Amino acid sequence: SPIGEGRRGCRRRGKRGEVKESNNAIISFTTITIMTNKKSVSIYDTTLRDGNQGVGINLSLSDKLRIAERLDELGVHYIEGGWPNPTNGTDKEFFKQIKKKNLKAKIAAFGSTRRPRRTCVRDELIQSLVKTGAPVATIFGKSWDLHVSHVIKTSEQENLDMIAESVAYMKRHMEKVIYDAEHFFDGFRNNRAYALKTLEAAQQAGADCIVLCDTNGGVLPDEFIEAFREALKVLRTPLGLHLHNDSGCADANSILGVLEGASLVQGTVNGYGERCGNANLCTIIPTLQLKRGYSVVSPMQLRTLTAVSIFVSEITNMAHNSFQPYVGEAAFSHKAGIHADAVLKISRAYEHFEPVDV
Repeated sequence: SPIGEGRRGCRRRGKRGEVKESNNAIISFTTITIMTNKKSVSIYDTTLRDGNQGVGINLSLSDKLRIAERLDELGVHYIEGGWPNPTNGTDKEFFKQIKKKNLKAKIAAFGSTRRPRRTCVRDELIQSLVKTGAPVATIFGKSWDLHVSHVIKTSEQENLDMIAESVAYMKRHMEKVIYDAEHFFDGFRNNRAYALKTLEAAQQAGADCIVLCDTNGGVLPDEFIEAFREALKVLRTPLGLHLHNDSGCADANSILGVLEGASLVQGTVNGYGERCGNANLCTIIPTLQLKRGYSVVSPMQLRTLTAVSIFVSEITNMAHNSFQPYVGEAAFSHKAGIHADAVLKISRAYEHFEPVDV
C-alpha cells in the first residue's frame, strides 16, 4: 500500500522490514500474516456527515466525493453522505453527484423522524430524504424522555408515533431503513422501560436495523453491556452501534457490542466528529479483523487503511494523529533501549500485531 516517509517508509512487503537508525534509533519491522475470517460485521461510515461536524472540519462537495471514493475502495459497506434538507445545498448536490460514481457501498441519506404535530407527507425534512433517491435512509428519533419533554416538547406517545410513522413511511420509499436511537444509553439510564419502547416502535414499523446511540459519549463499558443486552432481549431486528468518545470508550464499547451481537458499527475515519469525536473506524476495523476473526474488509483492502487515514486527514486539513493505534506514525516505532533490543530479536515482544497488515 502507498505509504509516506519516515517510519512508514521502513515497511516492505515480505518477511522482514528494514531498520531505520537515527539519533533516536527508530526501528520498525514488518511481517505479512495470512488469516482466515469467518464472522462478518457491516461498517457504516459517517465521516461525511458526523465527522464533518468536528471542530475545524468543513468539507466541500468535492472533498466529500473524493473521500467517498476512497471509502468505497477500502470496502466499507455503507457511506452516509450527509443530511439533505432545504438549507443544505452541498449535501443535496452530493446525492445527485454520487450516483455517477457507481460505488459498491450503499449510500445512506441521514435525517430525523417527522416533527411533532406534522405528517410525514407534510414534513419537508422527511421529503428531502425521499428526493435523494438514495437506497438507504438513516433516521434518528428520541429515546431519552428528557428530550421528549424538554427538547422537542411533546408527549411520550406522540414521540412513539413519530418514530413508527417515519420508519413505516421511509420503508415505502427506500430500499432499507436504519433507525438511529438517539441518546439510547442516557434514556435507558433514566427510564429504561420507555427507552426500550422507542426501539420496539421502530421494530414494529419495519426498521431493517436499529442503532443504539451514545450521543453524549458518556457511557462506560459496564453500563454499555447492561443496556445492550436488555435491548437484545426485546428485539429481533439486527442491532447496530453509533458511539461518541466523550469518555474515551467509543472504540472499546463498539468492539464489545460486536462481540455481544451487533451486526453494524457506525464510525468515522480517524474518529473525527463532534466534541471529542466518534468511534474510530481505523481502530475498530483492524481490531475486529485481526484480533477477533471478523471478515470486515479484504486483507488487501485492510493494508490500505493507513493510506486512507492519511488521505482523509489531508482532505480535512487536520494534522494526522501520530499516536493513533494501528495507523499512527508512532504506532510501531521503538527508541533505542530495552524495547528496541527485544524487537530486533523478535518483533512481537513489543508489537501486538504485524504492521504490514494495515
